[in-house]
Formats: sequence, structure tokens, C-alpha cells
Amino acid sequence: MNINEIYSANKQRIVTSAVLFAFALIVALVDNTLLTWLVVGAIYIVSFYEAMALFSLDDKKYLVYAVAIWLAALIYPNPDDIAYTVIIISLSMMVHKKELSYKKLLPFFYPTASLLFLWALYMDFGMSSLVWLVVVVSSTDIGAYVVGKSIGKTPFSKTSPNKTWEGVVGGIVTATILGSIVGLGSVDLSISILVSLLVSISSVWGDLFESYLKREAQVKDSGAIFPGHGGMLDRVDGYMFGSIIMVILLRGLL
Repeated sequence: MNINEIYSANKQRIVTSAVLFAFALIVALVDNTLLTWLVVGAIYIVSFYEAMALFSLDDKKYLVYAVAIWLAALIYPNPDDIAYTVIIISLSMMVHKKELSYKKLLPFFYPTASLLFLWALYMDFGMSSLVWLVVVVSSTDIGAYVVGKSIGKTPFSKTSPNKTWEGVVGGIVTATILGSIVGLGSVDLSISILVSLLVSISSVWGDLFESYLKREAQVKDSGAIFPGHGGMLDRVDGYMFGSIIMVILLRGLL
């Protein structure tokens, strides 16, 4: 399949991606803390709602908890710590009532922890780190798709039958090159290459994890908010693992 065929087959998906890219570019250029918090918060609440459906949880009070968590993230200096605190409190309350249910904790792991780490990435390392993350994850997706459709033959995983090893490697190589260039604005070359490589790899498995959740829930997409893309989790799945790995790496290496 050549580039023209890929475009024709995915026109709606490409148009949606272009609109989302333009919106993200505006947010990045404005670089306002409150605006960024609101945008990431909207992503979080929608992702949380979709995750509840994937985990078969229909108690709407969990959405109230999600809003409270994000409000706390605005004022607490270490937002990634909030997820662990919430889980400890939840476990304590469940044990006290003798109603322990690990299933009810799942949305506080995914996507809560991931997006709190993403917010921590912005708070600790600035907008440039978010731009770097977006470049790495998006170029992993694009590179994997183009290379996979062009020359992909070797199945990557039973969890996601459409992915190929050729596509995965192509995406990781593309993301490492582009990410390393963008990362040079914040760190030296060796760190930029290492972070871009590992974040790209983690984003592949972040995508795979969401694919697994959808297969377990027997749904094609996590939602229908984005034409050609499905739900919010379908759009940000690579960031769920990538944000955590980037924060850990930058804190450890800088």
C-alpha cells in the first residue's frame, strides 16, 4: 500500500488528527497553567468515563471522585502522589466495610495515575516536555502505521493482530530520531536519545494495553468522540505509559 492509498483509506482519521494537532499547538503556544490544567483535565474526565465502561463500572459517584482528584492536582505540588493516596484511602474504606473489590480500583490506576503523571511532567519540566512527549508518541503511531501498512508482515501480538513487528520497529526508530531532535531543547543528546527511545517503546505497550482492555470488554473503540479515531482512550493510549516513563526518566537523569 502506497502513501496515496493510505491517505485515501484514512482521510477522516487524518482530518481529525490535523484538527487535534492544531488545537494542541494553540495550547502549547499559549502555555498557560490554568488552560493546560483544564485541557488535560477534560482529557482525564472523558478517559476516566470510558475506562469505567471498559471495566464495567456504572456507579456515577466515581466521576465525582475523578473531578475531586483533578481539583486536588491543581493545588498539590506533587500530583502523581495523589493516585497512590486515593488507592490507599479506597482500600482502607473497603476493608473497613469488609467489601474489598479490586475492580473498583482499576480506574484509579488507569487512566488516573497516568494523567496525574502527565500533569506532573508539565509542572516539573514545563510545556517543552509535553511537546517532546507528544512528538515521541505521535511519531511512534504514525511511523508504525505507515511502515506497517507498507512493508509489515510479521505479527506483533495476538492482543492486536493488525500490528506488525516491522511497523513497531519503524515507529520506534521514527520517534527516537524526531524525539531526540526535539529533546535537545531541554537536555543533552545522549539523554534525549535514551528518553525518546524508552518513551516510544513504552507508548507501544500503552497502546497494546488499551487494545487488551477493549478486547476483554468486547468493544471496537473505547468511545465515539473523535471521528475516525474512536474514543479519548483510543487517542491517548500511548501517553498512558509514556507519561509515567518520561517523568521517571527525567527525574532520575536530570
